[in-house]
Amino acid sequence: MSPVTALTYVLPHRLLSSLARRLAYSRTPWLKQWLIDAVVRRFGVNLGEAAEPDPRAYPSFNAFFTRALRPGARMADADPRALLVPADGHVSQCGKIEDGTIFQAKGRAFTAAELLGDAEAAKPFADGLFATVYLSPRDYHRVHMPWTGTLRETVHVPGRLFSVGTVAVRDVPRLFARNERLACHFDTDFGPMACVMVGALLVSGVETVWSGVEIPEYASEITRKDWRGKGVTVERFAEMARFNYGSTVIVLLPPGVARLSDELKAEAPVRLGQKLAALL
Repeated sequence: MSPVTALTYVLPHRLLSSLARRLAYSRTPWLKQWLIDAVVRRFGVNLGEAAEPDPRAYPSFNAFFTRALRPGARMADADPRALLVPADGHVSQCGKIEDGTIFQAKGRAFTAAELLGDAEAAKPFADGLFATVYLSPRDYHRVHMPWTGTLRETVHVPGRLFSVGTVAVRDVPRLFARNERLACHFDTDFGPMACVMVGALLVSGVETVWSGVEIPEYASEITRKDWRGKGVTVERFAEMARFNYGSTVIVLLPPGVARLSDELKAEAPVRLGQKLAALL
C-alpha cells in the first residue's frame, strides 16, 4: 500500500470534505480565481468546450467545476439501441458481474449487495453487467442517463470518503462499497438499471436533477427515498446528476439485455454519449 493511501485511513474524511466544500463555494474573488486557475493549469481543462469559456466569469470554484458544456460538445451515439457512457472520464473496470461480485482491481472485488446497500435490490444484477467510470478533475462533472428510465428509488449509503484515484482503487479493499454513495434505481423498458454516484475525498457533494443536493448531509445510516408514482422520468442522454469534485459513477445492468461495447477497456478514456453497450 502506498504511503499516501495509508495516510487516508487515518484522515478525518468528512471534516476535510466539509472544509473543501467551503472553499469550493467561496465567492471571494481572489480565492475562487486562484482555485480555478490552478485546476485549469494543473489538469489541462479544455474550456473551449464549456458553455462559458471565460474562467473569470464563474462566481465560485464550484460553479466552474460543475460547468455546462456548449451545445453540440457531446453527442449521443447514433445507434438507437446504444446505452450511453454516462460521463467523461476513463473506465476503471467493466465486464460481467460474476455471481453478484464486481471486479475492482487485481485481487480486489466487492458485491453488488454491498454497493447498493441492499441484497434484495442486487439480485436482478447478479449475473449482469457493470461499468465503472472515473471522473478526473479535468473532466465535465455532470452525469447523464445511459438509457431512458423512470426513477423508482434512491438509496443514500453511508461510508468513508477515500480517494477513488487509480492508486486507491488498487490499494483499498472494497473501495466503492466503502465510500459514501447514492444508488439511483430506475425502471426501463428492458428492466432495472442502477446508477451509483460514489463520493470521494474532498468531494463537496452529489446533486440530482430531481431532488437537488443529496450529499452532504453525510449519512450515519442508510436513507431511502421512494419515487414510485411521482413521474420522474429522465430521458436517454439527459443530465441526471452532478459531482462537485471528481469521483466515480457505476452503472449496473441485468443479465441478458445488452452487450458491452468492444471499445470499453480498463483504463480507456471515454466521453459522455459514446456507446456503453448495445441492447440485444
